[in-house]
Amino acid sequence: MSLARQALNLPNLISLSRLGLVAVFVWLVFGADQIGWAGVLLGIIGGTDWIDGYLARRLGQVTELGTFLDPLADRLAVAVSVVVGLVVGVLPSWFAWALIVREALIGIGALYGWTRGVRRLDVRRLGKLATLLLYFSITGFYLGRGFQLPGLVAAAYLVGVPGLVAYYAVGVQYLTDMRVAVGGVGSDGGEQVS
Repeated sequence: MSLARQALNLPNLISLSRLGLVAVFVWLVFGADQIGWAGVLLGIIGGTDWIDGYLARRLGQVTELGTFLDPLADRLAVAVSVVVGLVVGVLPSWFAWALIVREALIGIGALYGWTRGVRRLDVRRLGKLATLLLYFSITGFYLGRGFQLPGLVAAAYLVGVPGLVAYYAVGVQYLTDMRVAVGGVGSDGGEQVS
């Protein structure tokens, strides 16, 4: 199936829409100075994360493009919201920098594995939980600061700190998985991750 044809199925259109909404998010922060509404949009982007994957499986429309776009939309939304939140002071700087450092370390580990033939690692439940907690936390900081709701900022801390700890813990697990996968790459180029 051609790349253009893959892009036109419903799950991939949703993923592409989520990518486009990241640009709208940036405009809301910098162009319209609407931090709270940017938080609402971030919540929508995060809240619709499961829809594209669910529909792809349900409709039998899982494609290579979709398996690339869905996590790209997630990563881009989180990365942009963290960097933008750091720049405009929505996120506490220690929190934003901790997320940036973790992503850089995981990126270096992924690049290391990719250059040694590892093409995929299994997703861990702790990783999904950590991402969910961080989505809630980051969104809470935007909503709380944008709409001046101090209780929501406090809740963002309460969810964000355990999310950050879990994010680092699963990061260590992923790096360990990568080390094992690099050692298990067979002569046929496939990894032997269990």
